[in-house]
Amino acid sequence: MDIIYLRTPLAFLLLPLVVLGAPTDELHLTEPAPGACRRCCDPPDSSADAPPPPSSHHHLPYPMPEIRPYINITILKGEKGDRGEPGMPGKWGKEGPRGERGAQGQKGSKGQMGTAGDSCKHQYAAFSVGRRKALHSSEGFQVLIFDTVFVNLYSHFDMFNGKFYCSVAGLYYFSLNVHTWNFKETYMHIMRNEEEAVILYAQPSDRSIMQSQSLMLDLQENDEDCSETGLQALERKKHAQSDAQD
Repeated sequence: MDIIYLRTPLAFLLLPLVVLGAPTDELHLTEPAPGACRRCCDPPDSSADAPPPPSSHHHLPYPMPEIRPYINITILKGEKGDRGEPGMPGKWGKEGPRGERGAQGQKGSKGQMGTAGDSCKHQYAAFSVGRRKALHSSEGFQVLIFDTVFVNLYSHFDMFNGKFYCSVAGLYYFSLNVHTWNFKETYMHIMRNEEEAVILYAQPSDRSIMQSQSLMLDLQENDEDCSETGLQALERKKHAQSDAQD
């Protein structure tokens, strides 16, 4: 069986060569017709000595096939070339739909303690003033001017005009003490931004009286507070003393 498979392809390969082979030169030779005579003195026939004309496909009884070589490129694979330069980036595609919410991650480790910040600055406002000299008022009201300073933190209380200027907003506690004598009727008004906040009243008496009043005010920045007093004259001289503290 092996010999039969080997001979069969050879028979097919040799057959076209035999069929397609070139014809012999006998087809191109021209022989003189039989029985033709020639004189001795005649020159030899030049056509007999002339070389035969070149073979031409036109004289063949069938056309010669054109044989072209065929090379299988796939079996001639060379080495891999160098990588080319990257091309230009393409256009952005359309934004896709929003994905589903992922699962909650694990809790991270505790971070390091940061540096200590600046200490909180506390702002204060306090004052305590008084008047030693007796005050003789007129029929109207006048701002009470003090002549003695016990405490005046950051100079928020103005001794020249008798007013306290709020620089730190917050709740303030005021306490007032008034000393009257010799049948004096005294009125003390605590003013906040030119409006009455509270009134201290001391009625006439044949004895000296110490009258006190206290209150709390919610002051805003730039608020003004002062004391105004008014003494109504009776038959004797008028005297008054007052002090206030935060």
